[in-house]
Amino acid sequence: MDTNHSVITVEAIVHAPVEKVWEYWTMPEHITKWNNASDDWHTPHAENDLRAGGKFVSRMEAKDGSFGFDLGGIYDEVRVHEFISYALEDGRKVEITFIPQENGTKVVEVFEPETTNPVEMQQGGWQAILNNFKKYAEQK
Repeated sequence: MDTNHSVITVEAIVHAPVEKVWEYWTMPEHITKWNNASDDWHTPHAENDLRAGGKFVSRMEAKDGSFGFDLGGIYDEVRVHEFISYALEDGRKVEITFIPQENGTKVVEVFEPETTNPVEMQQGGWQAILNNFKKYAEQK
């Protein structure tokens, strides 16, 4: 990733082994259960071809049906239990690192912000989704 441009970093320590964290992060049947920033949103559908050159898409919708969008992209690199990088459909790059810790797994996401919304809003939204993932992975 070209870190000369501004990037946003969000992270969390998930109290679960890296193998479980990886599975919950990458399997569509799990993605649909945690991939939302607030309780009034959900992800009714997800597809994930987890390999370099593979595509993914998540359908994110407001539960009241008022708004929805597809978030998708193509993987650049996948190292099982360690690292994922991809390009979103608009060309922005995202990198996710999974770091085993004594008490779980540190998940670090670094992404290039889009230009429509304030950086703070984007960081807050991505952090909220990551926090939701942490909660989901730790309660299973």
